[in-house]
Amino acid sequence: MGEVPKLVVVEITRSVAGAACGRLFAALGHDVTMCETREGHALRRRALTFAALAAGKQSAVVEPHQWCDRLASADVLLVDLPPSEARSLGLDAETLTRRYPALVTVSITTFNPHGHLAELEGDSLLAEAEGGLAHMIGEPARPPLTLGGEQAAYAAAFVGLFGASLALRRRATSGDGDLIEVTMSDVAAYMDWKSDVTFDLTGVVPHRTGASRGAWRVVEAKDGWVGVIFLPEQWPAVVKLLGDERLRDPELINPAIRLERSEELWLIIADAIRQREAHEVFVSAQNLGLPFGYAAAAADLIDSEQFHERGFILPCDQRRPDAPVVSFPLPGQRTEGVEPAPQLDEHGALAPRTPSSDENRSGTVSGAPLDGVVVLDFGTITAGAATTRLLAEYGATVIKIESEERPDRFRRWVMPGSDTSERPESSPMFRSNNAGKTGICIDLKSTAGRAAVHELIRRADILVENFRAGVTERLGIDPATARELNPDLVYVSLSSQGSAGPESGYASYGSTLDLLSGLASATGYADSSPLWSSGDVNYPDQVVALAGAAFAAHAVATRRPGAWLDISQRELVAWTLADQLAAFVWDDVPMERTGNRRSHATPHDVYPAANGEWLAIACSTSEHRRALAQVVPGLVGEADDTWWRAQQDVVDQLITDWSSSRNRQEAAAELRAAGVPAVAVNTAADRAQQPHREQRGLVLRSTEGEWLKGFPMVMRRFTPAAPGPAPQLDTDISGTSDPRFRQVIRLIDTYSSKTSLREGRA
Repeated sequence: MGEVPKLVVVEITRSVAGAACGRLFAALGHDVTMCETREGHALRRRALTFAALAAGKQSAVVEPHQWCDRLASADVLLVDLPPSEARSLGLDAETLTRRYPALVTVSITTFNPHGHLAELEGDSLLAEAEGGLAHMIGEPARPPLTLGGEQAAYAAAFVGLFGASLALRRRATSGDGDLIEVTMSDVAAYMDWKSDVTFDLTGVVPHRTGASRGAWRVVEAKDGWVGVIFLPEQWPAVVKLLGDERLRDPELINPAIRLERSEELWLIIADAIRQREAHEVFVSAQNLGLPFGYAAAAADLIDSEQFHERGFILPCDQRRPDAPVVSFPLPGQRTEGVEPAPQLDEHGALAPRTPSSDENRSGTVSGAPLDGVVVLDFGTITAGAATTRLLAEYGATVIKIESEERPDRFRRWVMPGSDTSERPESSPMFRSNNAGKTGICIDLKSTAGRAAVHELIRRADILVENFRAGVTERLGIDPATARELNPDLVYVSLSSQGSAGPESGYASYGSTLDLLSGLASATGYADSSPLWSSGDVNYPDQVVALAGAAFAAHAVATRRPGAWLDISQRELVAWTLADQLAAFVWDDVPMERTGNRRSHATPHDVYPAANGEWLAIACSTSEHRRALAQVVPGLVGEADDTWWRAQQDVVDQLITDWSSSRNRQEAAAELRAAGVPAVAVNTAADRAQQPHREQRGLVLRSTEGEWLKGFPMVMRRFTPAAPGPAPQLDTDISGTSDPRFRQVIRLIDTYSSKTSLREGRA
């Protein structure tokens, strides 16, 4: 492929989200310089988090009034300052556009920068509460939860990389930069899109289901926890796995009968699993084709043979406290060891670099960032299909390939927690995830079908699949075959465990990955089992799709044809917990379920309000705590931070006494007015009443009036059009001469004549 010029990235950030976005650019080989004040980046006070997110970057102490001086030599600016502060420093959109018209700016804020919360700084708890995601996490009768770690922040970082990559591709021919607005609370809402679909269709507000009810559950084993996850047709394998005669009742073959007797069956299942070790149940289930998971703790992940074989966990002799203990979740970007985080001002004396040249980076782009890019979509259910939906939104022509006998399972998906075992004829979830694509049915097991797919591969720019490892070889669309057919193809694999390793053939759903990645072990109440994001959210699927689209767009924008992006969904989610894995390695601190409490902030939790509602508070400074004491009776504003941490239970009770009879929105507004970071915990119904969601394209309406998920960000210079309908399922084509196939070929050839990632197409 030849050497690709490095981008020059300037990072002016304070938050996990901004630092994580910079880490993505650094790990992808670009020059990233953190502009720090003399006090250093805010995350330096959280040493292991800083080590995970600053690795591979450069540090320069630059006074705030001189930050802009660095931008003349930059391709990309990453900034996460509140809007008023950004304006005062000349880092607002209008000033940047005037002074640096070719600069691509990624602005990451916690809340809508044009709304009433614009100046409120916050973290993932507040973003997930305001966005409504927190309402869906946790047990139904207990408080809402934020996901373990800083998940909204990491998801926003991937969106930032995606947006910057799109803008860079447009800049290659127009010469114009762009401003990408990424709002963490909107990203959190975007990941809860299934709740919006359900509310729009039924008028019923979805509620968290936890891990102790529904069709899939987390069950205690002898030494840990097991996620019991299976499709209705897999019941015989479940019976074989558990070996309990009571499950062999012939009546139970009928899914409807199992639904009627579900609580009786779950007692039997729990009794059988309680006698066995969690990892043994997991492996035995996987050998039967069941997508079970087990709640992997930090020790399990650090010792994972799968992780070590793929090089995701660094060997002991390569670890150091000022660097991550895990590699980047793209094998092609892994090097021997990981660069450490820089010392403060370690690179301050270096001369500014010259921005990269866009010359010959891509063909003509007129309009949409991905104009002319042809994507073959073999993705199923969420991760793969949602990746290509994002690419389609921003201009790519996406050809969804299914077969009549084996269509995308999402077409007739019954979500866990449903009160029926009947599959819908056409799932609205499928329609929302596949809008705007062109569909074609091809039997890849036939000679004619395989020849047809190979002809499509020769003409494509990107191929996306999320099969288990080994499936693509059997279908004749594996990376090696694809490279022979088209050496320039960007091949995106989104398998559960990655392409190699002893567990590469294992099956999974999002709930499986909640467990296997360690996320469930870091999510939950202090006195409860590990908690997953549930089948109603499936957070791993959502964040993997954001990452898959970001990495694919980056490969296109930086002219890297022929790349194989071998992404393990498990590794990618585990990467967001790098600081917790480092805490286990260096300080022997295991992943713990602490509810909404966090070691770097207190009070940091949700509190009951009137009518069964909730509000979230996240105090990270002494100033926040003093302000809180001015509002909540009984709190001592002058107490030192040690007192606040030691008295968390007392503090929580005083806040609860104050909040429980108040309207959540009014209580949150009163706290904010006093200087306390606080928001209401919203629901899908609340989102439906927020006009900025539609104004910013977070939600869309189809031509039939059906709700569709929208876009996770705003690009100032490009707004996607409302997508067309999802493709209907047709019969398989007969071969390359089939008129339906020739129609798709004409579409590709017409569309791709606008531009190509390479000089010619077969």
